[in-house]
Amino acid sequence: MNDSFLSSTALNDTALNGSTKTADMSAPAVPELIRLADAPVEVRDPDIDETLDIDRPWVVLVWNDPINLMSYVTFVLQKVFGYSREKAEAMMLEVHHNGRSVVSNGTREKAELDVFRLHEHGLWATMQQD
Repeated sequence: MNDSFLSSTALNDTALNGSTKTADMSAPAVPELIRLADAPVEVRDPDIDETLDIDRPWVVLVWNDPINLMSYVTFVLQKVFGYSREKAEAMMLEVHHNGRSVVSNGTREKAELDVFRLHEHGLWATMQQD
């Protein structure tokens, strides 16, 4: 047998038998604890501009898209919002000519529901605070 095999076997045997010295595995030094009296007393509020005006209504916008026919958009506006054919056609033409139209307004929850219903019908819709 060659010597390198014997020496590696001997090392393995001594490691298994525990006859070798183990390295010093003591825990790392723990930093001193900070006393509560040393903690900062004054806390600064973050400079965040969270100005949501609750009184301002939310509006739902329908956007022009290259997929849906004008007659379908008119039908969806009648079905979802109960608009007359004339009002739905006027909104559809506004979408067609201007790229978008405001189709409803109200609370945020109502606007979210309206956007969801329009998405279910395949229309592109978003909401924003007026």
